[in-house]
Amino acid sequence: MLDGSCISIVIPVGPGDATWPELLAQLAPQLQAETEVLVAATTPEPPEFIALKPATVAEERWRWLVGPPGRAAQQNHGAAMASRRFLWFLHADSRLGPDAVAALSQRLSADPAALWYFDLRFLPDGPRLMWLNAIGAQLRSRLLGMPFGDQGLALSRETFHRLGEFRTDLRYGEDHLLVRAARRSGLRPRPVGAVLHTSARKYRQQGWLGTTVTHFWRTWRQAFPEVTAWLRQR
Repeated sequence: MLDGSCISIVIPVGPGDATWPELLAQLAPQLQAETEVLVAATTPEPPEFIALKPATVAEERWRWLVGPPGRAAQQNHGAAMASRRFLWFLHADSRLGPDAVAALSQRLSADPAALWYFDLRFLPDGPRLMWLNAIGAQLRSRLLGMPFGDQGLALSRETFHRLGEFRTDLRYGEDHLLVRAARRSGLRPRPVGAVLHTSARKYRQQGWLGTTVTHFWRTWRQAFPEVTAWLRQR
């Protein structure tokens, strides 16, 4: 089985985002000395970043990167600076179980050419109906092969660059299009079999129904050409 030293973890952090310290604190006990953590930000490194680095992780493997704004551009920047064989893209508000790195390492070892994702659950910081969104994410991922970026996408660095990286000319959906490119190349996304939790605060702030409908509509708009092409082939 591969170990965590083969993985570069890329975490995009937007201006004013204060959710990343908790994620790093969760990751720290699971990391090995050569595991690479790349926080792709747009602002200078804060003092607490180095304070969170575990003693077992080599200093050069724990880096705060400053680059262009936009999540797609930030993730591409992190990937360009990565040196490990595999890339694991995590959103700053993701929360992991204690076996996340081990579970992913096992799956990457079993099929290093696949695109892997985690099963999505929501933190209790949003509306009570978020369990319906979790079911929707499960069906979308398992049945339609359409996991999103908040599900911790992981793949080899070579495959990521071959697929064209994340598109930076879009307002949203760069993760969806990367997954679509993977499927077109013959790589069907595969579940790690472990859970990743993400924040539901935007559903509370913007309204559950409106946010859910907006996400569904945006997904359908991007998926429609592919669905139409598939139906024409039937």
